[in-house]
Amino acid sequence: MADRITTPFGFESTAADVIDDVDLTGKSAIVTGASSGIGVETARALAAAGARVTLAVRNTTDGDRVAAAIRDSTGNTNVDVGAVDLSDLSSVGAFVRAWSGPLHILVNNAGVMAIPELTMSASGHEMQFASNHLGHFALAVELHRALAVAEGARVVSVSSAGHLRSPVVFDDIDYAFRDYDPFGAYGQSKTANVLFAVEATRRWADDGITANAVMPGAIVTRLGRHVDERVAAAAMKRQQTVKTVEQAAATSVLLAASPLLDGVGGRYFEDCNEARVVDRRGAPGRGGVAPYALDPAYAERLWDISLRMIG
Repeated sequence: MADRITTPFGFESTAADVIDDVDLTGKSAIVTGASSGIGVETARALAAAGARVTLAVRNTTDGDRVAAAIRDSTGNTNVDVGAVDLSDLSSVGAFVRAWSGPLHILVNNAGVMAIPELTMSASGHEMQFASNHLGHFALAVELHRALAVAEGARVVSVSSAGHLRSPVVFDDIDYAFRDYDPFGAYGQSKTANVLFAVEATRRWADDGITANAVMPGAIVTRLGRHVDERVAAAAMKRQQTVKTVEQAAATSVLLAASPLLDGVGGRYFEDCNEARVVDRRGAPGRGGVAPYALDPAYAERLWDISLRMIG
């Protein structure tokens, strides 16, 4: 890979900082999971820059409340809500059928973490993999034409440092044979988010589409609702520093809209800069990305498997 990309922004930068002076007037964006946490601030920043923003959410009552608040705070009336349950492929299909026109920005932000018991989706796949990866994969693939006609579209795949807990175990993605591990399953799904960005950039380069993955940072949101408080506290201690929601949304917004990232794809960013590749979890220094998450052969294999999984 070429030299790591750096920007003037860092850990303390906010979504408002990275999008300052960026004009998204006339552009359309979708942000999944935009009824709480990082998704709200990502959507707010894009709307503040003038984009038409659709909040793709499971709970449209919460979505309507957030959309109204964003319209009030930004003065942008073009903030809409669409219903989608990413664990249900028929719901993803219905959302896509309701979409019209080009799509300039797709932020695959929604996620679930550390579901205590092995749970299967409607399509028969482990729920974290189904929600965090497969649903977003189907959404992007089915919106490919809308992304292509936008000429220069960007996809942001929200991953996590949790990807360091597990590669994609191709021979047993759905835990048919191995013991279920809530954090291992989460890690596998977050690795899949990075691999998606790698392969989407390769496959869709001729359409002008780029995709990158992001680690937002440690933050307390509804994502961790399944996690025991003691486990959460220990995880936060390991991260050492917790971000505000505005700071946590910064890297997603940077990848979605900043001209600094024009033409850049297939990479993993944290704290508004491309992450270093590490050879083990817990290596000295903050963060990093595992080599297996950027492996082009794994990325291609996952894409083919995911196509079969979504039918």
